[in-house]
Amino acid sequence: MGDYSGKVVVITGASSGIGAALARELDARGARLVLAARSAEPLQVVADSCRDAVAVVTDVTVRADVEHLLRTAVGHFGQVDVWVNNAGRGISRPVLELTDDDVEDMVRTNVLSALYGMQAVLPAFTAQGYGVLANVSSMLGRVPFATFRSAYSASKAALNSLTESLRLDLAREHPGIRVVLVLPGVVATDFGVNALGDGVDSRSIPGAQDVDDAARAIADGLLGGPEDIYTRGDGLEPTIAHLRALAGEATLTD
Repeated sequence: MGDYSGKVVVITGASSGIGAALARELDARGARLVLAARSAEPLQVVADSCRDAVAVVTDVTVRADVEHLLRTAVGHFGQVDVWVNNAGRGISRPVLELTDDDVEDMVRTNVLSALYGMQAVLPAFTAQGYGVLANVSSMLGRVPFATFRSAYSASKAALNSLTESLRLDLAREHPGIRVVLVLPGVVATDFGVNALGDGVDSRSIPGAQDVDDAARAIADGLLGGPEDIYTRGDGLEPTIAHLRALAGEATLTD
């Protein structure tokens, strides 16, 4: 169980879902929190429920807003120890129905927002010689279980690749900086109903992971252990099975 006593943690997308649950979990473990989201009122509710948290209204698709978030965190607490790029949104359209706007929205919301966070906080981490950067992706970025989430899955696959590239780059010269990729499966939140094109309420899907369980898994893994965090204990198996199936198909067609 990670001890966050005194650590300053920035969480984007913190007004609901995994972000809000993670804020509550880290608050219970002693973290000092900087919480970001676009919706001021629900964000403030989450901040008020925590022992030591500041709410910063932030549109993470705007680079200047993300840079302001970093300045606010450092100005308020003097440093940042952990930065969690959690904000994101889904979409419910198969490949052949996607529009240019759909794909651009997924890239802007799920990829560029995290890129802005990475580029904002990394200079602070390199200057202090340590830090944890976490990008919240999805199992759909590894295995396309739900083809109606096609553009969402593609954006998360792009986020996976950016995260892994950054991890390799930093390992050479900045080994004190930890780069984590979080891979939830279906979590019982309002994610589905907030997707573009509507969607199934994730809370109604059988077997959906309780959001507090997912938050505990993330909190347990941010500071140490594997750099890919599967929030479900069985999360790695379908990824391996999918890759093996693809390799088998490739072998058969050679």
